[in-house]
Amino acid sequence: MSPVQKCHHRPFWIVIIVLVLILGLSLLINLAAVGILTESAGSLRDGKGEDEYPDFSETHSYGSGATKVVRIAYRGILTREMSAGWLGSLDPVEDCIRQIRAARQDPKVKAIIFEIDSPGGGVTDADEIYRELQQFKDSNADRKLVALVHDTAASGGYYIAAPADLIIAQPTAIIGSIGVIMQTLNIQNLSEKIGVTDTTIKSGKNKDLLNPFHPVDPEHRALLQTSIDAMHARFVELVAAGRHLKKNKVSELADGRIFTADQALQHGLIDHIGYWEDAVSHTAKLLAVENIFVVSYADKKGFLGNLLGANNPRLPDITSLVSSATTPRRLYLWRP
Repeated sequence: MSPVQKCHHRPFWIVIIVLVLILGLSLLINLAAVGILTESAGSLRDGKGEDEYPDFSETHSYGSGATKVVRIAYRGILTREMSAGWLGSLDPVEDCIRQIRAARQDPKVKAIIFEIDSPGGGVTDADEIYRELQQFKDSNADRKLVALVHDTAASGGYYIAAPADLIIAQPTAIIGSIGVIMQTLNIQNLSEKIGVTDTTIKSGKNKDLLNPFHPVDPEHRALLQTSIDAMHARFVELVAAGRHLKKNKVSELADGRIFTADQALQHGLIDHIGYWEDAVSHTAKLLAVENIFVVSYADKKGFLGNLLGANNPRLPDITSLVSSATTPRRLYLWRP
């Protein structure tokens, strides 16, 4: 029996396959770039900037009639950076803001049904979405905003529900956790045991607030507490204004606790308990019409953009997790 002949062409074909893959990826990137340039040119011709007038494709989602309503959802932690795996990162806060802004710039849109499932997140991230929703309402006195809480509207998740004319929560939803949190690690004892020392060169005594290699300085704690208290007061004020409640009433509830949907209804933190169909019917009532025509937005990203952004799990980037553990941040976040 003759010996089996080894294939000497395998390395050659591996190189060819790799080159084809690289060429294909390069082609996709170039096609995406052409699409982006074309969109930019179109925006310049129209005299409308893409960021000021975001352009989305629309899909008929629900209902009928001539009264146009947009459904917009925020799900997950309120953050400017989410990992999309090896495909890069996403900015869900910016995506949400752009959709709200597009609805505001469309004179045909009479209302937004804002779906929420979030434990909160960054203080500024929540505030930016809150402001954009408020601007939508302020753009026309007849416009309405209805919030529908699916599972969670806690801390920053409730913050972004506050400007709604009506808040509807599903029976199993968690509501509340009105408050602010800041956490960091202190590894002084550990560093002493393993012989790690800290060298910090600073311009002032308060430049290294909460240095993890030193005992917590009471002055530093007091300075940060002032900032936390200010953000807490803002949260209470916005909830009181949005829910038409007295500040002292909200302050009693704003100790970080969570509420069931029934409890939230009793305290005036929501208006109704129900589901999507209830949100639709209540929106129609607010607009004084029998039916509403609900649309959803989809980004015009092209093939490569959809490949990079669609259906990727929104998970916090590992670098963000490490950073949040070592760098203190003010958070409107429910941490059970």
